[in-house]
Amino acid sequence: MKAWGLLLLVVIAIKAVSTQWNVWMPRDISAMTNSCVVIPCSFMYPSGVRPYRGVHGIWYFGQPYPQLFPPVVYKSRTDIVHESYKGRTKLVGDLHQKNCTLRIGNIGPEHSGRYYFRADLGGANIYTYPDFSELKVLDQPNIDVPEEIVSDDSLDLTCYAPDNCPDMTPEIHWMYTDYLPDPLFTADYLEDSNTAVISSTLTFTPRPMHNGQLLGCRVQYPNTTFVYEHLLALDVKYAPQTVWVNVSQEVMEGSAVMLHCEVDSNPVSRISWHFGDEELLSDTASNVSLYLEELNPSQEGIYTCVGDNGYGVMNTSMYLAVKFPPRDPWVNGSLTVVEGSSIYLHCNTQGSPVPTLTWLKDGELVGTITADELSVLELVELTPQGGGQYRCLAENEHGRSSSSLNITVEFAPILLDESKCTVVREGVQCVCMATGNPEPAIQFYLPDLNITINETENRFNYYTHTDGFTSTGMIKLRDKGEQMGNGGTGIHVHCSITNIYGTETVQLELQQEKKYMMAVIVGTIGGVAVIAFIIAAVRYVGHNNKKEDGNPGQDLVSKLENPSMFYSAVKKDKHSLRKKVGEEGDYQSVGSVAGLQRPELNYAALDFMRGRPREGRAGQGDDASDYTEIKSK
Repeated sequence: MKAWGLLLLVVIAIKAVSTQWNVWMPRDISAMTNSCVVIPCSFMYPSGVRPYRGVHGIWYFGQPYPQLFPPVVYKSRTDIVHESYKGRTKLVGDLHQKNCTLRIGNIGPEHSGRYYFRADLGGANIYTYPDFSELKVLDQPNIDVPEEIVSDDSLDLTCYAPDNCPDMTPEIHWMYTDYLPDPLFTADYLEDSNTAVISSTLTFTPRPMHNGQLLGCRVQYPNTTFVYEHLLALDVKYAPQTVWVNVSQEVMEGSAVMLHCEVDSNPVSRISWHFGDEELLSDTASNVSLYLEELNPSQEGIYTCVGDNGYGVMNTSMYLAVKFPPRDPWVNGSLTVVEGSSIYLHCNTQGSPVPTLTWLKDGELVGTITADELSVLELVELTPQGGGQYRCLAENEHGRSSSSLNITVEFAPILLDESKCTVVREGVQCVCMATGNPEPAIQFYLPDLNITINETENRFNYYTHTDGFTSTGMIKLRDKGEQMGNGGTGIHVHCSITNIYGTETVQLELQQEKKYMMAVIVGTIGGVAVIAFIIAAVRYVGHNNKKEDGNPGQDLVSKLENPSMFYSAVKKDKHSLRKKVGEEGDYQSVGSVAGLQRPELNYAALDFMRGRPREGRAGQGDDASDYTEIKSK
């Protein structure tokens, strides 16, 4: 019983279905413009309905309801259709076989839309099915492109063309594929719900170089002039391929420079400039420029441009060199060292390019020229001559600078050759000269009298003078005879020179006594000769006057007979043979004989005593001859 009950239910359900109004047609269908399309269609009506005067059908466009007056595409009872469909439509199905398939020829874009079928069985049995088929009229084939095309990933591009016109079968060809690396073509035929599509798939691996290049799909119907093309530009995503920046360059301190960076990537990258760990500038663009002004040496270094677009990162660096003249060199401070010591002098500076360093002493080159920022000058076993000013000179193509220091060498005293005793008019003058550092102290010692002289005494004019590292000491022994040795054989004067590094004592030699005596003798003879010449000249003039005027020169002759009355004192020249050295009364020797034999010598205050010696001067021989000072102008 239960089985019969189930069977009865199934029969009732089948009968109920068979009594429904129903239609089947593809929901979507497409065709190329100017071609044709066949819309498959089949319908059903209730089995209890008996067609009256046959089965008829109507196709509407856009709307299913007649009261809205939609355009009539096809009507089986009459040829009256909308003007846009005249001569274009044809029912290829048999309505009596419930086949409502429609063919539309020479379609255009205006024919795109929804198509509805209405069954007319006569009488009240007229029914418009709500289902529809939507036609898409294409003017180019479709290409299925992935949402994202990435470089170095395999890519499939598929071109589709509808094949819903039995009279015309399309053919698909790919265009502009010659530059592709190893392209692969695959054809396919798809049929779904009685609609057909043919396809062609192009497979290749894109590279960054393919970005923006054109590809095309061409659909052509044989034996017709209908050709349809679809072109597309490849949008290949790729990581930065190149980051271009300025070449490394050199600029002067204080100037400005522009650094350019350009990144090749798709999509455009975020470009950033870096100096060390610091990011200086960033922007999302194809190129970014960094402007630097008032450059200084601290900005010299490596500048890096980084491009990042999410598909990869790339960077390129360049070196910016800031040129500047040498800075003032750093050198040791001034030094004081002991003779025989060895020292090192350091000179350090900065400059770009690296400067050359030269050591100069008192303007003369010492050591070697160094092409470095550090120079060390070694001075070995310094002598007193090694002291002085040392200058480090730094030079490059943009300028020069220098710094100096002084080296002072301390040493034990050294007696100079100028040290000696000399006979002068007033007595004996002794000079002791020495050099040393610190300046030596000078004292004299008279061994015959056991006297040490280091300050002015009544009997000695003691004089000292310091000039740099040279000290001069001088004494004046006022009575020459008093300072002769026993029996008058010589003079004994010792000089002692002392500083913290040592003491030296020497005996000074007496010099130039013979020259002094020779000067006196030559001066006397010369003076007599000059006086004789003057007397002769006066007598000659007087003789001539006597001849002309009688004897007017008698008084003159009488005066000339006593020449001491005629020649008075001749004023002395301030520059005498005695040369003043220190204070008043301190003198050096008179010099050589040759220096005295000069025609401009003047003699004054000569008193001839008619050959008789003066009182108190007898017994002194030639030394008692009367004369006064002999001076040179």
